[in-house]
Amino acid sequence: MSFTCVIVTPEQQLLDEKATQAIVPAHDGEIGILTDRAPLLVKIGAGRLRVDLAGGKTVAYYVDGGVAQMKDNKLTVLTDHAVAVADLKAEDARAELAAATAKPLTDPTRATAVERARAKQRLATK
Repeated sequence: MSFTCVIVTPEQQLLDEKATQAIVPAHDGEIGILTDRAPLLVKIGAGRLRVDLAGGKTVAYYVDGGVAQMKDNKLTVLTDHAVAVADLKAEDARAELAAATAKPLTDPTRATAVERARAKQRLATK
């Protein structure tokens, strides 16, 4: 059995397909979504959003921020930023990590920037 999965950014709708499973990077860890899951509303962190489509194909995106809601067999992901994992480049991720770690330790954006860059680097090398 499957459920509908919709992924939307402020710029575009990336996905509207039937899925058998989704792994969402919640702000406090990954959460698996299957058909007939109880209603859920979760804040999204930075990481890989994996969707196993009903046809057997798997798609993956790097997402950063937003919310995911599962209700009535429809997963809606509203995210601030999404990039297909296949489009991530390892050298860009390394440069982003270098820039993030070069920020002063007192910079309040440093920890978030490092977390995002590390997540991109892990995904770009897979």
